[in-house]
Amino acid sequence: MSSFDDNVYCKGSAATRSRRQVLRIGAGAAGMTLLPGLGNFAFVHAADQPPIGTWPAGSQGSTVYLGAAVPLTGTYGVQGADELKGWELAVEHMNTNHELMKKIAPKVNNGVLGKKVALVSADSAAKPNQALQVEQTFIAQNKVILMTGSTSSAVAVAMNKFADREKILYMPGISGSNDTTGKDCVRYGFRQGYFGEMAANSIGPILLKTFGKNRKMAFMTPDYTYGHTTTASTEKYLKEKGGWTTVTNQVSPLGTQDFSQYLTNIANSGAEFLMNVNWGRDAVLSSQQAKQFGLLPKMTLVLPYQIPFFAKEAGVDISAGVFAATEFWWTLAEDPKYPLAKLFVDSFQKKYGYRPEWGAENAYMSFAHWARMVTEAGTFYPPDVIKHWEKGEKVPSLFGDVYYRPQDHQCVRPVFVVRGKAKKDMRNAEDFWDIVDMQKGEDVIQPPDAFGCKLGSYT
Repeated sequence: MSSFDDNVYCKGSAATRSRRQVLRIGAGAAGMTLLPGLGNFAFVHAADQPPIGTWPAGSQGSTVYLGAAVPLTGTYGVQGADELKGWELAVEHMNTNHELMKKIAPKVNNGVLGKKVALVSADSAAKPNQALQVEQTFIAQNKVILMTGSTSSAVAVAMNKFADREKILYMPGISGSNDTTGKDCVRYGFRQGYFGEMAANSIGPILLKTFGKNRKMAFMTPDYTYGHTTTASTEKYLKEKGGWTTVTNQVSPLGTQDFSQYLTNIANSGAEFLMNVNWGRDAVLSSQQAKQFGLLPKMTLVLPYQIPFFAKEAGVDISAGVFAATEFWWTLAEDPKYPLAKLFVDSFQKKYGYRPEWGAENAYMSFAHWARMVTEAGTFYPPDVIKHWEKGEKVPSLFGDVYYRPQDHQCVRPVFVVRGKAKKDMRNAEDFWDIVDMQKGEDVIQPPDAFGCKLGSYT
């Protein structure tokens, strides 16, 4: 990751730079997707509207830029790299009229509203301040009209506030916190992916059906908004519906390497279930160390919010039999009911050489939905795009139609429950999970006002 000058700052409705600020994003630190194939088109804009955010400057040229501050190093680096591939593929598909993109956003035509679409990206390391500096630089340098990238909900919450202040659209990518479209929701933010409450309400029924009532559980919780809200939602469901009790909740900092003190407390707690809410490398290390300590398989491991690449990195001996709630799994492509899932998996695998995880799916669908909203609205003018989004109309996804709620900008979409496969049952090297259940979004999402969402103004 290239460094950014400490004098990057915000003023007014868009980020500005001090005279001393120097953009230092080299070829290795920032990726840009620039794809050919566009002629000259008339500029589409909302007539007689005053400038807002990066509009209209960001859409006056032949290319519009989307900016991703994504973790490529650190605890969430593996998952961030997968997300980045999903965004890259979506941009490529917008610019080339790929069949999948056309099915989701039919008015895409060799770009969006006559503009080539380009992606600029840089490493956020899952740190809010670093992510904000990245996006500030992209605003100043590229006049980005859409921001993305989080993986850490701490970044997503910070980016929400930044996007609302700067009046630039933001889609977080992966963000599991209830707060992202709850108490920290903003007018300029839209979330495509599922989150802690939806995960808990999806995996909860399977756990109760499989293991019965009145069980004892220990939580491992990362110490930030995703961890606390996901643990709270999971604990609430199992306690209220099944009489499960929490015997200990071990809270650890993001990036912990040695979980021995937390695992010792869990070992002495009398827990029957280890509810590991840690994510990324933290989930891998804590689960591996739990096995080394002898907690697994003595205790039953559960992943309330599934981690892309967990089975591959932690090992099938750990993931086998484990229940997890997830947004997408590639075997959906084998179901004839989901032809768009097949198009996505086949296209992704052809380009990148492996079957996509749900981070890539989340990223692709976020950009595809943005492209649909802009082209349907017929303008890049942010308030008009937001108002069109807020109509709540059903839009295609890889597994049927979904919609965004106008009250909190959360996509109402299915959640899948998977169970880890034993090595002997795997059909190929990526066949880690079986889909055992699907819950409709309407059945597992909370009421729009339950988590305190109050959207701000359009201008």
